[in-house]
Amino acid sequence: MSVKLERLCQHLNEIFTGRIQSLTLSGGEVTLEVAAPDYFEVARTLRDHPELRFEQLLDLCGVDYVTYGRTDLVDFSAGRSPRFAAVSHLLSLTHNWRLRLRVFAPDDAFPVVASLSPLWSSANWFEREAFDLFGIMFEGHDDLRRILTDYGFVGHPFRKDFPVHGYVEMRYDPEQRRVVYQPVTIEPREVTPRIIREENYGKVSDGRG
Repeated sequence: MSVKLERLCQHLNEIFTGRIQSLTLSGGEVTLEVAAPDYFEVARTLRDHPELRFEQLLDLCGVDYVTYGRTDLVDFSAGRSPRFAAVSHLLSLTHNWRLRLRVFAPDDAFPVVASLSPLWSSANWFEREAFDLFGIMFEGHDDLRRILTDYGFVGHPFRKDFPVHGYVEMRYDPEQRRVVYQPVTIEPREVTPRIIREENYGKVSDGRG
């Protein structure tokens, strides 16, 4: 276990006393989990505190934990665990260490967490992608709109309950001279790979040719 990462964990425990939901060091990686109300201020401190100095946000993505079964996060009053999370990866050039920062949206029906784009400009398109693919809203983002799917797309395709064939399909209508949307006509089916073998595959040669 790295002494440097142990020191990072010590700093995090001292600086964020009472605001840490989970702090783990596993596989040479540190993961810090905080509650949604503390998310933005914790991120600001991670960037600005001289003992931390995470100047760069390398990545941010959404995660759907609907089938993950995190018993440590179960809300027993509601009988479920949080579903949607935003996960960021931060880099400190000053101290040469990395950190994974995770926050769960409190409401599965309308997942909302704070935007980190005012702190790191690189979060802009990452948060748009998480919004587009997972439906996570980022409060404070000044341009939250789809980035990969088109504007008429229905739903969020990376959610684990989203059907593989989708809900609608688009085609060009020559009579209307425009692209139109219609209910999907693809029949769900299991695809079995076709195997093509040579004519004499598996036959034992008699050694004469």
